[in-house]
Amino acid sequence: MLLGVNIDHIAVLREARKINDPNPLDAVSICKLSGADQITIHLREDRRHINDDDAKNIIQYSQLPINLECSINTSIIDIVLQLQPHRVTLVPENREEVTTEGGLDIEKYFKQIKKIVKKLHQKNIEVSLFIDPTKKMVELSKKLEVEYIELHTGSFANIYAMLYSGLEKTTHSIKELELPRDVLKNKLIDAIKDIKTSAQYGVKLGLKVAAGHGLNYQNVTYITSIKDIEELNIGQSIVARSVFVGLSNAIKEMRDLI
Repeated sequence: MLLGVNIDHIAVLREARKINDPNPLDAVSICKLSGADQITIHLREDRRHINDDDAKNIIQYSQLPINLECSINTSIIDIVLQLQPHRVTLVPENREEVTTEGGLDIEKYFKQIKKIVKKLHQKNIEVSLFIDPTKKMVELSKKLEVEYIELHTGSFANIYAMLYSGLEKTTHSIKELELPRDVLKNKLIDAIKDIKTSAQYGVKLGLKVAAGHGLNYQNVTYITSIKDIEELNIGQSIVARSVFVGLSNAIKEMRDLI
């Protein structure tokens, strides 16, 4: 199973003080030497972390393939077409969110996405769609003729956190937080089943399957057990771990788990 390391949160630390350090580009060679298979970055519309210069320099100098996440906003797509990363993952984006919550609504934006996919393919850029793990979203992705789908594992990660980490995130409703543990365990089983079923269906349709969002050192083995998933994209937990053990060791620890 391949590991894509998302280095957005290195830029988050830089932007906290609006200075030059740490530079996300410095992480690229460390990622490669530590066993990462790809670099993932998200060029958000509000540029809250990775900015245009970051994206340009990382794509230009990285010896690893670059998976660039972005919204379907026309101005962002125009920039991405110029940058020409190895792969583009189209994701939903809400300026008010802390992080991406939920998969891309392919049904609602089907025609717009189809045009974007065509433009990206004309530049020989692979396309992935960040989707909720449902049969319908997998089928629609296949119709859009993309190479990859990335299954959103956020729901699984949130339920796991409520069960085993005592984490009461503000994104959870009070109703969810008050659910009995046996109900939460069943919900966790269902979430894993949805991911597994969607991965199997994607492979059956000829799609390459990745997964990501909320994966960490505690929950990742639930996802690595799903053999039809060939790639994981993980960022926040690796960068958080690196504060204590260094980026190289944090990547190697995750690599070992995978």
